[in-house]
Amino acid sequence: MIALYDRIANALNASANGILPTLARFVFAATLLFYFWNSAGTKWDGTPFSPGVGGYAQIFPKAMEAVGYDISQMSIFHWAVVVAGTLAEYILPLLIVIGLFTRFAALGMIGFVTVQSLTDLYGHGGIEHTETLGKWFDGLPTGAILDQRAFWMVVFVTLALKGAGPLSLDRVLSKNR
Repeated sequence: MIALYDRIANALNASANGILPTLARFVFAATLLFYFWNSAGTKWDGTPFSPGVGGYAQIFPKAMEAVGYDISQMSIFHWAVVVAGTLAEYILPLLIVIGLFTRFAALGMIGFVTVQSLTDLYGHGGIEHTETLGKWFDGLPTGAILDQRAFWMVVFVTLALKGAGPLSLDRVLSKNR
């Protein structure tokens, strides 16, 4: 019985390097790609290089409130952060889906989602709402931050550790080196 279990476990281990990253990229594309692209689209007026009120208000909620939502009062630093964040929401998900520079893109998304979560909690006041923050081990997987984004992180960590998998541009480029 143990020998059979070991053979099955070894077969599963051997297939994991191809299946896990491919599955992680598919799940990301099916569930989060358009979430990030739609979010990026709410941040600009005309082009990603001309952020609108939505971009500043989402990323710098307290600063925008302090200036009465007048974007002309925001600094070049604020502009640069909103533009970089908007471009990241388009580029990093695309890189993950096509499997190009996947480890780098996954690490970028880990940083992005961490900053996004902290902004949601402290900038937008989500920390004061238990239903937004969530709570681990409570039997309710509905909290937007601790529960849902933990699953996002599993996808990103899988891609950072395993790479893009066999069906990717990373694989094509590695064969040409």
